[in-house]
Amino acid sequence: MGLLLLLLLVPHLVVFAFSVNEEAFVGVNIGTDVSDMPNPTQVVALLKAQQIRHVRLFDADQAMLLALANTGICVIVSVPNDQLLGIGQSNATAANWVSRNILPHVPATNITAIAIGSEVLTTLPNAAPVLVSAMKFIHSALVAANLDTKIKVSTPHSSFIILDSFPPSQAFFNRSLDPVIVPLLKFLQDTGSYLMLNVYPYYDFMKSNGVIPLDYALFRPLPPNKEAVDSNTLLHYTNVFDAVVDAAYFAMSYLNFTNISILVTESGWPSKGDSSEPDASLDNANSYNSNLIRHVLNNTGTPKHPGIAVSTFIYELYNEDLRPGSVSEKNWGLFYSSGVPVYTMHLTGSGTVLANDTTNQTYCVAKENADKEMVQAALDWACGPGKVDCTPLLQENPCYEPNTVIAHASYAFDAYYHKMGMADGTCNFNGVAKITTSDPSYGSCKYPGSGRRNGTFTNSSSLAPSSGSTASGCHPQYSHGVPTFLSSLIVGLTLWTAASL
Repeated sequence: MGLLLLLLLVPHLVVFAFSVNEEAFVGVNIGTDVSDMPNPTQVVALLKAQQIRHVRLFDADQAMLLALANTGICVIVSVPNDQLLGIGQSNATAANWVSRNILPHVPATNITAIAIGSEVLTTLPNAAPVLVSAMKFIHSALVAANLDTKIKVSTPHSSFIILDSFPPSQAFFNRSLDPVIVPLLKFLQDTGSYLMLNVYPYYDFMKSNGVIPLDYALFRPLPPNKEAVDSNTLLHYTNVFDAVVDAAYFAMSYLNFTNISILVTESGWPSKGDSSEPDASLDNANSYNSNLIRHVLNNTGTPKHPGIAVSTFIYELYNEDLRPGSVSEKNWGLFYSSGVPVYTMHLTGSGTVLANDTTNQTYCVAKENADKEMVQAALDWACGPGKVDCTPLLQENPCYEPNTVIAHASYAFDAYYHKMGMADGTCNFNGVAKITTSDPSYGSCKYPGSGRRNGTFTNSSSLAPSSGSTASGCHPQYSHGVPTFLSSLIVGLTLWTAASL
């Protein structure tokens, strides 16, 4: 009753508090530095198949937003860093950005937030002075369009902005950033938005030089004497993720901001690395992301805020093979561009996000732009030495039309691929074939993989030629994350762990 009276007296007051009634969600980031990037329709099909209801885009791609229309999938769009300076210096430019990138798509596309830049304070310091202005200008444009209560505005941060993160109760923001951090937090508080943070226990583990146990980073069970204890609060921490999330909450409380929620905009583990990154492996990536999803969806919260929803976006949907840098930089994805899972996560339960094993739901088809003579040669091989039954391709049979080499080869390639049990290297055909998760069957022409997804297949000694063988209601109830990479982390955790033993 008192809250109702307060709202009546102060109609423009933004009331925000942590809620233990909200359920956490898991979303995914969609990067596009992929040499064979699926088209937006294919991306959305994968999202639906995997029960993914929340996505973050690194831009505001028009085709992707159109493909997401009328799906109910909740979308965070982004202002890229290279557009930040212009928007932060001009209210008109910000209004124009909203007019071009947001207004044409709502309400059909369920846009729930706009991320202004990415890790600006640590990667683009020259834009830091206009960051809050950019956020305010974009928010003003949303207010003018009466969308400010539906679409939040924030900006993702690197954990480099947190110092002395261990133990969490001693964490604080880099004081040199106060001229930006304080007004930024004030903006988030005033608008009922959330602090976006990127949480990477993988990097915390790598930087610790053995101080952080691998099991602690991967959410694996620890014996009580191995749990980290914050000597100031006596809170027990069983994983790095919770510890850095609480470090962010303590850092905000140090500046007297205690009612701002946290959304983890990025978290994950690479599945492959070079010789200097032996812990970037399929098993560890599977363990981390599977355990992270269970942890988030259990709504356990963190030791500082138990029961508070911890919503997180996994980095990322696809392996981005075009990303510069180390091998691991290209291998954070849950799926290859073909839609085939990089690994099958340890998840069960109907309707659970990412619990649908699509490993056997793949097909082999000819590449549309492949050399037609090479495709014909591969088709001849498949129907000859490859011992594929190509009868359905004969005239008056179900798969004769369309009578093109690409269409006929696609059927033959898929027949061989499934005849060989979808083994590695059996969908190559000298580079003119590719794997897809979209069923290529049409009309009465049923591809071999379509009716035999769960069957068993007889192996053969013949090997294919190979070049190398609207659910709306997306609640802005997020929480948690701040990765720590600083040397103080190592010293702090060493002392903290020693004190807890």
